[in-house]
Amino acid sequence: MAIKVLVVDDSSFFRRRVSEIINADPRLEVIDVAVNGKEAVEKAKLLKPDVITMDIEMPVMDGISAVKEIMKVCPTPTLMFSSLTHDGAKATLDALDAGALDFLPKKFEDIARNRDEAVSLLQKRIAEIARKKSFMRRPLLASQTATAAIAPTTRATTTRSAALTSAAPVKNTPVAPVGQRFKATGKKYQLTAIGTSTGGPVALQKILTAIPANYPHPIILVQHMPATFTAAFAARLNNLCKIQVKEAQDGDVLKPGCAYLAPGGLQMMVDGRPGSSRLKILDGGERINYKPCVDVTFGSAAKVYGDKVLSMILTGMGADGREACRMLKAAGATIWSQDEQSCVVYGMPQAIDKAGLSSESLPLERVAERMLIEVGLK
Repeated sequence: MAIKVLVVDDSSFFRRRVSEIINADPRLEVIDVAVNGKEAVEKAKLLKPDVITMDIEMPVMDGISAVKEIMKVCPTPTLMFSSLTHDGAKATLDALDAGALDFLPKKFEDIARNRDEAVSLLQKRIAEIARKKSFMRRPLLASQTATAAIAPTTRATTTRSAALTSAAPVKNTPVAPVGQRFKATGKKYQLTAIGTSTGGPVALQKILTAIPANYPHPIILVQHMPATFTAAFAARLNNLCKIQVKEAQDGDVLKPGCAYLAPGGLQMMVDGRPGSSRLKILDGGERINYKPCVDVTFGSAAKVYGDKVLSMILTGMGADGREACRMLKAAGATIWSQDEQSCVVYGMPQAIDKAGLSSESLPLERVAERMLIEVGLK
C-alpha cells in the first residue's frame, strides 16, 4: 500500500511538478491536491493522507494557519516548502511551531547539486516523515511556555523500502526508561557539542530553553539548515533561552553559558586549546555533503578538547556525526544519542547506536535534565 500524499500549493506549475516527483516513486502516491490552506484542511479531514506537502504563502488561508488547524482536527505529518529568505526562514520556523515536521526550499536547485539528487531527497523526506503519523506533537517553537514534555509514539507505515527501515534498538546502548533517576558519571567537561538534522529545530529548543544561564561551559550546535535560516533560528533561540545563543562567527571565543550555532552553508571548526579556544568558519569545499557538517565540527572538538567533550547526536536523516564520534570515543569523550521513539527521523542517532558509540540513549524530554545532572547543576 503506497504512502498517500496531499499536495497543497496555489501554483498549478508547482503542484504538477511536486506531484510528478512523488508519483515517480512506487512507495508514494498523490491522492489529491489543494490550492489553498482552507481547502487543505477540508481534504485532510476527508481523505486522511499519510503526508501533506504544504506551501506557506497562499490565498484564503496561508500554510501556517492551515497546519495549525490540521494539527487540531486531524494531525498529519507535514513537509513545508519555503523560500530561502529571512522572511521565509521566520515563516518556516513558525510552521514548525504549528506542528510541521520538516521543510525544504521551494527551489530544488538550492537543496541539491542536480535534479536527480533533489528528486531523491524529496521522496526520502516524504517516506521518512510518513512513518511518524502517530508522532504528532504540541507546538514547541513559539514561546517559553511551549516547553512542555513531548509524549510521542511511533507507528511504522506498511510500505517502506529496505533502505529506510529502522533496525532494532542496539543492545549495547541503554535506553533510559521513563522515570529513571540519573546519576552523574563524575567526568569533568569543558565543552558540550550537539549535532542534529531533520526535527532538530524543535529538539534543540526543547533542550536549550531548559538550560540555566550559569551553564559551566560553551555549547556548540550543528543543525543541518540553509544559510538564511540559521541567523533567524539563532535569534529565536536567544530570545527564548536563559543562555546566550548566537550564530557563530569566525574568531568567536568560546565562553561558558553561550551556545554557538554553526552558520548554514559553511563549516564550523574549533581551534586553539581548552580555555582559550576560538571558532573558525570556513567554506569547506564541495566534497562534503553537509554544510554545516557534524563530522567536521565534532572532529575538530575531539582534537582540541579530547575527553572533556559532552556530545549528543539528535534526530536527523543519514549518518553525519558517526565518524567524528569515533574520534571522540577514542579520546574518551562522552557520547549520547536521542532514542528512536522521540526522533522525527532515527537516522543519525541510529548510526551512532549501531556503531556502539553512544553510552546512553535518551528521550528528548529528558536530555536537558540528564545534561544538568552530568555537569553538576542538578
